[in-house]
Amino acid sequence: MRKLNVQELGRMTNDEFRTCRKLPLTVVLDNVRSLYNIGSIFRTSDAFRIEKIILCGITATPDNSLTEIHKTALGAEETVSWEYCDDTLQAVLSLKEEGYTVIAVEQVAESRKLDEYVPEEGSFAVVFGNEVKGVRQDVVDICDYSLEIPQFGTKHSLNVSVSAGIVLWEFAKHLMSGIR
Repeated sequence: MRKLNVQELGRMTNDEFRTCRKLPLTVVLDNVRSLYNIGSIFRTSDAFRIEKIILCGITATPDNSLTEIHKTALGAEETVSWEYCDDTLQAVLSLKEEGYTVIAVEQVAESRKLDEYVPEEGSFAVVFGNEVKGVRQDVVDICDYSLEIPQFGTKHSLNVSVSAGIVLWEFAKHLMSGIR
């Protein structure tokens, strides 16, 4: 086996990415505090052609020239559309008004297991929460449902950027065929 070089990977240019079809999926970050996690989620969102990211509350934005975001995003903060909203609750209400199915990624009573979930037609938004507190309860309350990543070890949670990678991959597996 031989590793492929960058040219052989056949990646899009930034301009091609901005104009290509995206997954009908928006990522909402509810008070994510780590700049490294934010940058990592941008990079993963680029990899899976996510529609946009909504940064809420204390979640930093890439326009502040924050080195930590740029270090982990590797330029994805320039390709993935994003917007800022002061309050996650308001962002979720707006998405619901626009017809999105809004899903909290959180361990709650009656959550659906990610490995058993298949998204239907439509537009989706997934809400990822703060590294310590998770998704705010008032936000969970207005989501259409919650997805939980099955875990089999002794820990009860995953890093938010790891969770985003797993969830976004699962959505991409199911939705990507419709945009290629």
